[in-house]
Amino acid sequence: MKKSELKDAIIKAKKETGTLILAHTYQDPDIIDIADITGDSFALSKAAANISDKKRVLLCGVRFMADTVKILSPEKEVILSHKNATCPMAEQIAPERVRQFREENPDVCVCAYINTSTELKAECDVCVTSSTAVKIVSSLPSDKVLFIPDQNLGSYVSQFVPNKEIILWDGCCPTHHSVSVKDVQEAKAKHPNAKIAVHPECRKEVVELCDFVGSTSEIITFCKSCDDDVIIATERGVCDKLSRDYPERGFYQLALNKLTCPNMKMTTLENAYKALIGEFGDVIEIEEELRLKAKRSIDNMLKYGG
Repeated sequence: MKKSELKDAIIKAKKETGTLILAHTYQDPDIIDIADITGDSFALSKAAANISDKKRVLLCGVRFMADTVKILSPEKEVILSHKNATCPMAEQIAPERVRQFREENPDVCVCAYINTSTELKAECDVCVTSSTAVKIVSSLPSDKVLFIPDQNLGSYVSQFVPNKEIILWDGCCPTHHSVSVKDVQEAKAKHPNAKIAVHPECRKEVVELCDFVGSTSEIITFCKSCDDDVIIATERGVCDKLSRDYPERGFYQLALNKLTCPNMKMTTLENAYKALIGEFGDVIEIEEELRLKAKRSIDNMLKYGG
């Protein structure tokens, strides 16, 4: 089918099957077009939990996002659009490693970035998003915090909570971590009058060269609120969105060859359609005891993040 025919078929199929389509901002523009709701990972999970008239959800993104939807909405059938769409960072820390650390360090609060597996969430005290990390870590009762898996986000958070000891391990987002100081310097030379907005998953030395630091949604809000041209130092889906929404503005992608997440780009219109009609994708199943353990860390995120 042609692209327009596929989009029409998807719209028809989601109505016939009563399916809500959620798409992460990093998805290709074609997937954004057929989604009911777009946003960052936790925004999508909250949206699914708050929509009671839909009992079926197709998540166009990566596995931990679909898992989080299922954790918060166990009564819904949750389908991941592509079974191989994983997040490398979500799998970098073994739950057993955290379990052993907790036994040896009972006074340390274990804080997990929401970009983690269900099994890892179940071993942690609280989850955070990139937009709530500073607030939540500041609010935790413990003076010692193990922040996993993203060492770059953890390093960024530590600058704002000098009264706490932040312990970092060796995890990172391979896509954001690949960006170098040279990439930023080259972008500034090419667009000298543009601001640079960066995600805190990038290296500290990269973040320090930029004008604005924030989560996916915060970068979009920043770009909307300023009149300057902006170089976007996060996954290219953000720049794609801004360029489509504001074609008269100047938005430039930093290090396009690096800031394209291959897992986020796995979902196509064709496999989204096939997932809708039950011929593709992966139905998410989580054992109830594990789901409840993982949900506790998300509940604490809401408690401390407000």
